[in-house]
Amino acid sequence: MTPNPAGPAEPQRLHSDYYTALYQAALAFSSSLELHEVLQTVVTNITKTMRVKACVLRLLNERTGQLQLSAYHGLSSGYLAKGPVEVEHSPIDSEALQGKTVMIYDASNDSRFQYIEAARREGIASVLCVPLEVRGKAIGVMRVYTGESCTFHDDDIQFLTVLARLAALAIENASLYKNLKSSYDGVLDVLWGSSLQYSDA
Repeated sequence: MTPNPAGPAEPQRLHSDYYTALYQAALAFSSSLELHEVLQTVVTNITKTMRVKACVLRLLNERTGQLQLSAYHGLSSGYLAKGPVEVEHSPIDSEALQGKTVMIYDASNDSRFQYIEAARREGIASVLCVPLEVRGKAIGVMRVYTGESCTFHDDDIQFLTVLARLAALAIENASLYKNLKSSYDGVLDVLWGSSLQYSDA
């Protein structure tokens, strides 16, 4: 049998799967205020739809310069405990936070990847990283990982980019809702306090 010089066959990603996953994500974002559950559902669906090893969503902590884990699927606890993801030491994330799409063909031999040895142990090969953007500002990144080196195509990039933007909007809306509820509760506290003062007068 003649060996395949091109290496392992890339997973077959279908347009119909992408359309279905986008529809399901839109329903999830519009039907729940439980942000963590929604984001977890989305990264799980991305992993399955794109037929990749894993998907992870991290949010930028501007105070520490670190990307904090918010949702993931397909990664081991050992890999997740490898250490903090720091923007200044992670060129792939630094580029993504500037609004760029970043692709790495072999994470175990690419200096843009912060934890190369950990990637080797985890069996991570290729990486696709896109920003989570709200009104032109990146608030985090979304990555997918494969177990075999592969090339990501335009459809893959567009699919992940759309879901990253939906996730960013959901995060912003959840933050706005939390702030609004806090303000509303504060107003009620003031009003109830005033009512009690008048009733005691």
